[in-house]
Amino acid sequence: MRKEIVVNVGHGETRAAVLEDRRLAELYIERDEDERVVGNIYKGRVENVLPGMQAAFVNIGLERNAFLYVDDALAHLRNGNGGEANLDRVRVRSIKDVLREGDEVIVQVSKEPIGTKGARVVTNLTLAGRYLVLMPTVEYVGVSRRIQEEAERARLKALAKRLRPKGMGLIVRTIAAGKDEEDLIRDAQFLLKVWDRLRRKAAEAKAPALLYKDYDLVYRLVRDSFTPDVTKFVVDSEEEYRKTLDLLDSLAPNLKERVYRYHEGPPIFEAYQIESEIEKALDRKVWLQSGGYIVIDQTEALVSIDVNTGRYIGSTNLADTVLRTNLEAASEIARQLRLRNFGGIIVVDFIDMESKEHEQMVLRRLEEELRKDKTKTHVLGFTHLGLVEITRKKTKQNVPDILQKPCPHCEGSGRVLSEATVAHRVERELRKLSHTTQAAAFLVEAHPSVAALLIGPGGSNLKRLEKELNRTVYVRGVENRHVEEPSILSGSREEIERQAMPVREGDVVRLKVEEPHISNPKDGIARLEGYVVDIEGAGRKVGQHLDVEITRVFRTYAKARVVSR
Repeated sequence: MRKEIVVNVGHGETRAAVLEDRRLAELYIERDEDERVVGNIYKGRVENVLPGMQAAFVNIGLERNAFLYVDDALAHLRNGNGGEANLDRVRVRSIKDVLREGDEVIVQVSKEPIGTKGARVVTNLTLAGRYLVLMPTVEYVGVSRRIQEEAERARLKALAKRLRPKGMGLIVRTIAAGKDEEDLIRDAQFLLKVWDRLRRKAAEAKAPALLYKDYDLVYRLVRDSFTPDVTKFVVDSEEEYRKTLDLLDSLAPNLKERVYRYHEGPPIFEAYQIESEIEKALDRKVWLQSGGYIVIDQTEALVSIDVNTGRYIGSTNLADTVLRTNLEAASEIARQLRLRNFGGIIVVDFIDMESKEHEQMVLRRLEEELRKDKTKTHVLGFTHLGLVEITRKKTKQNVPDILQKPCPHCEGSGRVLSEATVAHRVERELRKLSHTTQAAAFLVEAHPSVAALLIGPGGSNLKRLEKELNRTVYVRGVENRHVEEPSILSGSREEIERQAMPVREGDVVRLKVEEPHISNPKDGIARLEGYVVDIEGAGRKVGQHLDVEITRVFRTYAKARVVSR
């Protein structure tokens, strides 16, 4: 598999794409206005201790207090109040056994603030290097599960035990496979220096205070993702290109020859066809190469994914068609979870399969594709209802939430009221106003599709409404008004008429012909402040600006003829 990292550096925004066989697999976005806090270490002050939730809220200097669960707070008791022996003596039954309001505690952010929720923090601290992760608060040695060769695991574990500082822990990262002792020693020494600086700062700082800030996106990519299996690292910024080379001098000099500076041709994400892939990552429907498709819906509680055969009809039998579609969908679902960075509970409704063997084939494909995912993911298998449950660790905002915001009109529901519903609402509001005001006339401004329903064929609905209300009603269609947001003005007949009809007979105005008349294509339709003007003989002049004379004025439209000046 060909793996590439492409970095686009813009004003106030850095984007990075991980490509696998030229297909977008992961996307990272970092903006100047967005403060990234995952990995940061703070000296915080406990604001609230809530035994009912077995948690505490800690002020770390952010907009909202951070959430610290009791199990994530035990390292504070272990390291802040007498070490391991003290933890053994105290039987922790409640968060109050660990923390009190006003306590100062050193915490690390494990999950970004999302929506109305504050950051989640832990007291078990970690400092990541290229080959090792230093854990200053626990005595532990571990090796990445992705290193599967037993002999190599044993070698690295023995090496980590020798390097582990007293009272601390070390985890050997996947990228350390095959590295010699000197590489790991250098990494361990660097992390110890970082920890010493952090401790000195913690002793002097007053809570809340930032003690350690994780590095920027390009540094993290070079440290965590630029592994020997990456064939190319391309960046379009001279500054970041040179910084990448400088970082590799100390981290991995042998990879410097794979770094390229992009400076010609179209924008880098266009050249690699990444922009179009990002657009697709925001679509609800994702098409499969076979002609089937998956539909992705995100809610607060979970992400649901539905698989459909679509245009794919297969070539042998139904069971084979369903299996092939589900296998292709499993691969694409794994890619979409990484690409969109969905976390939490994911429920997949594959097309029903009668064969248990086929179900196991689909599960194996899904698990195999998800092994490429660095984020912890578990496939729980088929439920009694035939759905597949997946859990994926949630640490930061997903891509749709970064790039999009809820629609101000539908507020995220994806649906708006129909024109008929809005028209009936307007009628009810007019009836209500006719009983509460003495106004002689009303002016309704609405989207043209709503206005058309209020007026009715030949004005029939408007005549009925006026008779029912015993008021004069003007209706004006306004193109840029949202379908759900009509307005009603009331006043004397003269006041409302002046606002409703912006022209008088004999006026000469310049208008743009927007479309042919729907029932008389020889005439053209123009609009003035939403008021319709029917221009004789202008049906073939759509798009042209014409000087016209108003010949007749009606309540909902005016007639006009073309004049020459």
